[in-house]
Amino acid sequence: MTFNTETSREHAAPPASAPAERPDARRRTRRRPTRISSLHIGLIVAAVVLVLLVVFLIQNSRTVDISFFGAHLRVSLAVAMLVAAVAGALVTGAAGTARIAQLRNSMRGRARAIDR
Repeated sequence: MTFNTETSREHAAPPASAPAERPDARRRTRRRPTRISSLHIGLIVAAVVLVLLVVFLIQNSRTVDISFFGAHLRVSLAVAMLVAAVAGALVTGAAGTARIAQLRNSMRGRARAIDR
């Protein structure tokens, strides 16, 4: 019969002379990102997005005809797609903002009812 010493070490109690580690000791040694490091990461991400945007614009440079509610435009396909994406993001942001405002008002009403 063989005995695995590595397994027994894992399950063995720490020696009495070793200081007991608190569970939150590892959390304290973990560094928080600074504002400068966050800015640096943000700039790198923005540069990558800018490069992708330029590639997108170059690859979709042909012009297209757009008709919308009687208005007729002749613009680059890339510009038309970017305008549509920005419009979609604005609509989504407006809907999200309205929902957040609704939830805040609901929570304020509940807080007032509890205080009474």
